[in-house]
Amino acid sequence: MTEYSLEVMIDEVVLGLASDADCAKLDRMAAEDPAVAALLERARLRFAPLDDTAAPQPLPEGFWTRLTDRLDVPDVPAAPAEIVELDDVRARLARWRRATYGAVAATVLLAFLTGWSLLTPTPPLVVTVLLDASGGAVALVESAPDNTTRITLLEQPAVPSGQVMQVWTKPDDAGPPVSLGLLADGTSETLTIRGLTAPTARQLYEITLEPAGGSPTNLPTGPILGVGRANDPVI
Repeated sequence: MTEYSLEVMIDEVVLGLASDADCAKLDRMAAEDPAVAALLERARLRFAPLDDTAAPQPLPEGFWTRLTDRLDVPDVPAAPAEIVELDDVRARLARWRRATYGAVAATVLLAFLTGWSLLTPTPPLVVTVLLDASGGAVALVESAPDNTTRITLLEQPAVPSGQVMQVWTKPDDAGPPVSLGLLADGTSETLTIRGLTAPTARQLYEITLEPAGGSPTNLPTGPILGVGRANDPVI
């Protein structure tokens, strides 16, 4: 496993981006350490709004009929190729079961850890999923009452040389955008700005491409990489 923080590993496991080895390692850590279990559950709750970005898909036509027919067929020894596929399905089911058991355990443990401020950071006041022009989720924004804002990139945008990603919000729809800061390294980051009112639901957030060092006008000038309006957090 590459050297990266526990926080990043938890995010990758919850988003389904982690390897089997990392998933197993985090399972062990959560089972042994209530603090890790609580952080894992908080990450699941944090990314829950992403479910709203996926449109429900109907089951294929005739699905239940084919399933019923298969259930009525006696067990037959599978060919080697089918065994491999079945093993793969079983492995995936095992991962889903581990994730479910971990979530249940973490939920119980979280009730005992809500007052442990060093291990359970202040929940965000609003959360926002930023979407690109095609409707794809590109970033998750979590903003606290003091406007400390965590930007979690869900994909790595292509940032041309000499440009930088800049994060904006509009506390007032009738007012100008306000810069929250730069993603100077092109990676997920926590930004802090003082002097703004606490964020509210339906507040606009966006990420744009700007010249190195940020917008020269202190207003968005480049193309929009992602935009969205805030919602109350699912916590």
